[in-house]
Amino acid sequence: MSFDPGLYAWVQEALEPLGAVSMRKMMGGATLYLDGTIFAIMVDGELWFKSDEEANAFWDGEGCTERFTVTFRDGTVDGMNYRRAPTDVYDDAEAMQRYAAVAAEAGRRRPVKKRKSKKP
Repeated sequence: MSFDPGLYAWVQEALEPLGAVSMRKMMGGATLYLDGTIFAIMVDGELWFKSDEEANAFWDGEGCTERFTVTFRDGTVDGMNYRRAPTDVYDDAEAMQRYAAVAAEAGRRRPVKKRKSKKP
């Protein structure tokens, strides 16, 4: 997996009207945040938008049916609820904003995991 700094710069520029985009590198790719909310992952030069049960129908209607999967060394495959971004987001800021807004809403609905407190 690889991180694409040019794609990241494009996402930041296209989403500037919606808020600040930040990222955290992970396993060769990156998790993208819009004003602190996870909305996408970037892997091998492609975007995958966050989804959830509520947003799944939207993504299916847009033809974004492929979900992100990870294959581990032992051969097991794990699916994550991220949908492959449509091709128009790579050159159309309005499309990027529309899809990112749906993904950010899904990210905001995600239950917040409580951190385990360290016992003294």
